[in-house]
Amino acid sequence: MSAFDENPFADPSVQQATANSGQTAGLEDYDPFNKQKTTTAPAAAAPPSQPAVMSPTQEVAPPQYTPTAQQTVTTADFQRRQEELERKAAELARREEELKSSPYNARVNNWPPLPTFLPCQPCFYQDINVDIPVEFQEMVKRLYYLWLFHAVLLLGNLFGGTCFLFGGLDNGSMFGLSLVYTFFFIPLSFLCWFRPAYKAFRSDSSFNFMVFFFIFFCQFCFSVVMALGIPGTGGSGIITAIVTFRGGTRTNGASGGDYFIGFIVLLIALGFSAAALADFFMLTKIHGYYRATGASLSKAQAEFTTNVLSNDGVRNAAASAAAAGVRQGFQQGPQQQQQAPRY
Repeated sequence: MSAFDENPFADPSVQQATANSGQTAGLEDYDPFNKQKTTTAPAAAAPPSQPAVMSPTQEVAPPQYTPTAQQTVTTADFQRRQEELERKAAELARREEELKSSPYNARVNNWPPLPTFLPCQPCFYQDINVDIPVEFQEMVKRLYYLWLFHAVLLLGNLFGGTCFLFGGLDNGSMFGLSLVYTFFFIPLSFLCWFRPAYKAFRSDSSFNFMVFFFIFFCQFCFSVVMALGIPGTGGSGIITAIVTFRGGTRTNGASGGDYFIGFIVLLIALGFSAAALADFFMLTKIHGYYRATGASLSKAQAEFTTNVLSNDGVRNAAASAAAAGVRQGFQQGPQQQQQAPRY
C-alpha cells in the first residue's frame, strides 16, 4: 500500500491547498507561469454604495441695520407732519360739516370773541384755517400775532403815560395822547391793515395788497416814532426813558419812583423797537411774495375798477344820478326856449 493510501493528507496538492486556504492571494503571490490551479478566497464584498449627499451651506447672516440719528429724526419729523396734516384735514372736514348743517349755509360772525350777555355782537367772520390757503396760513397767523403785539404795546404805553401823570413827571400830555392812541389805533389797525391783508391772501386781491402796503408802512413809521420816544408824541420810548432817569422836569433830581417808572418806560421802548423790526420783516416778506406773483399797480387799478363797476350799490347810485341829470336837462330845455329873445 502506498503512502498516499495510508495518509491522504500527504498529497502535496492537498497540503498546498490547505496551507493557502487561510491566506488571501495578493499580487505578490500571483504567478502566471504556475500551471497548478490555486484556489483563492473571494475578496470581501465592498459595502453598498450610497448616493452622495451634500451638506447644506451655511450662509453668513447680514449685519444688523441700525438707522442713524439723522434718519431717525427725519422719520419722526415726517410722522409729525403727517399727523399735523391729518389733524388739519379732520378739522376742515368738521368745519365743512358745520357749515353744511347751518341754516342757509351762512357764516356767523365770530370776531371779536365777545361774551353772549353783552349787547354788542361780533362784527367779522375770521377763520384762518378755513379761509386762507394752506401755504399762507402761517404768514397770516404771524401777522395776526403781530397785531395783537401792537395792541398790547399800546396798552403798555397807556400804563406808562399813567405812571408819568401820577409820578409828577409830566403835565398829562403823554397820558392824553396814549389814551387816544389806545382808543383809536387798536381797532383802526385791525380794520386798515390786518383785514386787507386777510382779504388779500384769501382771494389773491391786488387792491387789498396795495391798501395793506400803504397802511402797514404807516404802522411801521409809527412804531419807529414810538420806539424813539420823541417828547410831545406821547410815546414811551428811549428818549422818554432817559429823561425819566434824570428826574423829568423836576430840578431836585430823580427819586426811587422815577427809576422804577424809567425801567417800565424802557421795557415799553424795547417792545416798540421789536415791533418796528417785525413790521419791517413782514413788510418785505409779503412784498416779495406779491412781486413774485407778477402783480403790479395797474393790476390793482383794474381790479378796483372791476369791483366798483360790479357793485350793485355803486351801479344804482350812478343810474340814479344819470336819470336825475337827464330829467333836469329836459326840464331846463323848454324854459330856455321860452326865454329866448324874439327879433
